Formats: sequence, C-alpha cells, structure tokens
Amino acid sequence: MRERIAGGYDDFVIPFMIGMCFVLIYLAVALIRLFAHIPPKDRIKFFKSLVNPAIMWKNVKDILFDCLLHVKIFKRNLLLGYMHASIAFGWFMLILIGHIEVALYVPQRNGVLYYPVFFRYFVKFEGETTLKGSFFFFLMDFFLLMVLTGVGLAMYKRFRSRALGMRRTTKPCFADRVALACLWSIFPLRLLAESFTAGIAGGSFLTKPMYWLFNNFLSNDMHILPTWWAYSTAIGLFMLALPFSRYMHIPTEAFLILLRNAGLKVTKPRKGFAEAEIYSCSSCGICIDACPMNIQKKNLPFSSVYFIRFLRRNNIKKMNQIAQKCLMCGKCVALCPVGVESCGIKRAQRATIYNNIKHDYTYLHQAHHTPDNTTQESNNKILYFAGCMTHLTPSIIKNLTGIFESSGTEYIFADKDGGVCCGRPLILAGREDAAKEVIARNSQMIQESGCRKVVLSCPICLKVLKEEYNLKGIELLHHTQFINTLIEEGKIKVKRGAESLVYHNPCELGRGCGIYKEPLNVLQQLGELKKAEKEGKESICCGGSLGSITLSYEDRGKITQGSLDALTVNNPDKIVTACPLCLKTFADKSSRPVIDIAQIVNENIC
Repeated sequence: MRERIAGGYDDFVIPFMIGMCFVLIYLAVALIRLFAHIPPKDRIKFFKSLVNPAIMWKNVKDILFDCLLHVKIFKRNLLLGYMHASIAFGWFMLILIGHIEVALYVPQRNGVLYYPVFFRYFVKFEGETTLKGSFFFFLMDFFLLMVLTGVGLAMYKRFRSRALGMRRTTKPCFADRVALACLWSIFPLRLLAESFTAGIAGGSFLTKPMYWLFNNFLSNDMHILPTWWAYSTAIGLFMLALPFSRYMHIPTEAFLILLRNAGLKVTKPRKGFAEAEIYSCSSCGICIDACPMNIQKKNLPFSSVYFIRFLRRNNIKKMNQIAQKCLMCGKCVALCPVGVESCGIKRAQRATIYNNIKHDYTYLHQAHHTPDNTTQESNNKILYFAGCMTHLTPSIIKNLTGIFESSGTEYIFADKDGGVCCGRPLILAGREDAAKEVIARNSQMIQESGCRKVVLSCPICLKVLKEEYNLKGIELLHHTQFINTLIEEGKIKVKRGAESLVYHNPCELGRGCGIYKEPLNVLQQLGELKKAEKEGKESICCGGSLGSITLSYEDRGKITQGSLDALTVNNPDKIVTACPLCLKTFADKSSRPVIDIAQIVNENIC
C-alpha cells in the first residue's frame, strides 16, 4: 500500500477536524474545571491511585468490561448488551486498527488526527494481496459489520424496546436527537465510502461485494468524494452535538472509573466527582424500569435519568422535586451499567435545600450513655442495638432475644428503654451536620459498652453504622448473619416446616449492605423457599422507605401492592422479610402472613 493523495490531505476532512477540535477543547476546559472543584486531598488520592498496581489493573478491567463490552447490560439482556457492546467495542476497534494501519503502511502520517479515520481514502492498494493485508481488510470489515448490526438493533429498539428487555426508554432531548441521527448515519456512510474506494484501496467480505454491486450501475469514481464528505460531515456534526447530548458519556465514562476506583465520593450535587457522574450517564433508561415509583406512569418524570438531565441544565426546581420524591431504595444505582451514584447526588442536592434549618441536640450529651448491665466482661458479650423501627415492631425484639437465650448468647440490650435514632433518616434528608451529633452520641454509647460485636435487627441502622460511624475493632452484624452463624455452628437447631416461604430482601440490607446469602441460607432450612418475580439486587422496595420526603401515602400504597404482587407470584404461604419497616409496611396490605426472619427461626427452634 502507498499514499495516493499528495500531502495526505483533502478538504473533506474539514468537518471532522472542526468537530474533533471542538470536542478536545471542550473536554480540556471541562477537565480543568472538574479538578478545580475536587478537594485537594482527593486530588492527591486520585494521582496516587494512577500508580497503584492493584488499582491500575482494576481500572483497565473496569474500562474494558463496562465501557467497551458492557458486561452489566449483557447480564440483563443479551440483545441489549450486544447492541451497546457492538457499537462501543466495534467503533473502538475500528479506530485502533486504523491507527495500526497508519503506523505500518504510512508511518509518516502518525499523529495526524484524521488519517486513521479516513485511511481507505488516502491509500492505494498495489499488487497481490498479502496475508497481512487480507487480515486487516477482514478485521475492518468485520468490526464495521459488528457496529452496523448494533446500529440496526438501536433503530429497532426505538420502535420495539420490549424485544430488548426494556418496557420504557428515555425521551430524547433535541441535542440527543441530533447526535443520534448523526450516529446512526456515520457507519452506513462509512460503508458506502469504503465500498466506493474498495477497488482502489482494497476491501474484504463486506466492502468488496458492495463495490462490485455499485460498479454495475453507478460510476464509482464519481461517488467517492461525495460519500467521504458525507461521512466526515456526519462525524463532525456528531462531535459538535456530543457535549450537549447523552453521548457525552463516551469520553467521560472511563474518567469516572478512574475517579471512582481512587475512592472519591460525592460531596456536592453539581461539582467535582458528581459532575463526572452526571456527564457519564448514558441515558440508557434502565433506571426507568428499575424505579418502584414507576408502577404509576405519572411518576416516570421523577426517574433518576431525568434527575441527571436537569442537573446538567441546572434546573433547580426540577432537581429539588425529584431529589425529595426519591425513595432512595438504591435500585437504580444497583442496575446502572455505568454505576452512577444517583442516590448520593440526590442526598447532596437535598443538603442544599435543608442546610439552613437550625438544629439543637445538646440535650443528648445529658442523656445516659452506657447500658445499665455493662461490666468489665462485656467484651465477650453481644451488644444488641434494636433501633427506632424495631421498637415499633416489638415482635422482632421478642423473637430475637428468644434466639439469644436459646443459643446461650450473653447480650446487652443497648436501647432497651428507648434510645437515640441512628441518624440515617437525617442523612437521607441531606442534613448530615445534624446527623453527626446523633452519630457521636451513639458511637460513645457503643464504645463505652465494651462489646466487640454489635447485632442489629434494622438494616437502616446497620448501613449507617457501617458507613458513617467510626467503630474500629467492633464487628457489625445484621441479625440474619448472626442467626446464620448460630445455625452453622450448631448453637441452635431448627426444624423444617411444611409451609412455603418467599423472602423479601430489604433495600438497605441487600443493595445497601450487600447481604443476600445469609437470609436465604437460614430460610432454606425452615421450609420450601419459593422465588419472587424480582430478587437479589432487583428486589422491589416495600414502599415504606424513609428516603422519600414528598411521596404521598396513596403512591406508597401502590408501590407496596406492586411489591407484594411480585413476591406472591408463586403463591407462597408466608412472606418473610428482615427489616422492621418492611414488616410493618407489608403487614398493613398483605392478605398473607408477613413475619420477620427472627420470628420464624424462634418458632422453629427444636
């Protein structure tokens, strides 16, 4: 192969170069602004992570699996996963192979931005096809076909989204429509352009037959330049629209992975790390189907994808409405293929609404801190922290303390006579400063108890103790974990009943704390365990979540009923949960018995 165009330039590259220069300048300015808003300590943490071998490997793996192969989407739906992966990975490989071809055949053009993209226009194939040449021709046609099939599926999804596993999709804004039209035209135009030049620059199983076909009724030479102009213009327009559209996630998603793996967290709703998350949202719409509020169509505009869109536009009114209505169940975060921590951004947004509310918790320091039965031998005992919601469902306390006694477990009841809230509701409301005072009081109480192990029957409390409390050297366990250990160690034995059970995995326990296996291990020994329609990280919120500030009682009831319908799809005799709030919420609506896991275990100890 040799260069056939003198100087390696033609005017048709101008639209591409305008778009490319615009995007590069935009990204450079955005990067500088983003780093300016990141706290100095986090900047140091980020740069250190770039030279940490373990983090470097994780970065490479996450970028490959999440940005290019879209493994998370494949796990949800094969066709949907292929659609995303074929476009992302296929396009990446076309660019990569284009650079390799330039380096091998016209090394003097290395570093010329447009050359790898328009390689087939600028070179001429001479002589017999070598094995190396055939290999590259085949690869380029193969990955172009891969992208074209992905684009075809994307077009089909616009009309039949259910075929790809999505009941609802995001409504595109104007910039999205422009970018989408350009994206859909880029690769068909590339196919035409490379087909018209296949007789000059060579081709393989896709472009060569197209060349022969067109040559029968068209003058290929006359159509070469117009198709390359059209291809360049489509790319240029796409890049001009990119920063204002959903496709901004293409350049920012990899950077988000670097920041996340460095350990950075959201501190402000529209600055620093949060800004990287906002622009990494691909508006795929997976969170729309995930949101339990969307059992009613009227709540569709309150989905996380639209919250992110309004953040980009700085529409404060809409941002606040969605942030306050969200249940904070975390399902959108768990299913997000990019891993956007939308709940964290909503909490940060709530903090901008309520940060002027005064609070006074000085009375807490006058309260009695240490449980009455604390002794020097307390480090061998369990500290049981029930929490506010468990006190509203005393059956859990009765049955869990019964399990303690049956297993011979020595324990101290931290809040037997009432206590102080764990602080999680305040954090969910965005009032972290107020929560710190509550957390300080409870931390002191736990540390002064002398116990090295704390058992909690409320997942809400467990999550906040794990994430916000400084309790070094103290093991935190949910009561399902503790009960599972008791059974495994033979400290209690349970008998298997004839009743069928279904397990509801609470949001804060599963998605919040990552506890899935232990409750199932326990229940499998107690009866026939039936499957729910949605399980694990896709478990549906009970509707009683403390997270929402403005969701109406009627809307909560619809969510509760929807969750119950999903749980009872296989007609179980009883519904078992592991959260006092879920227990209370379901019990008000269910026609079947709803019990806590502690109750069914205590009733079946033999």
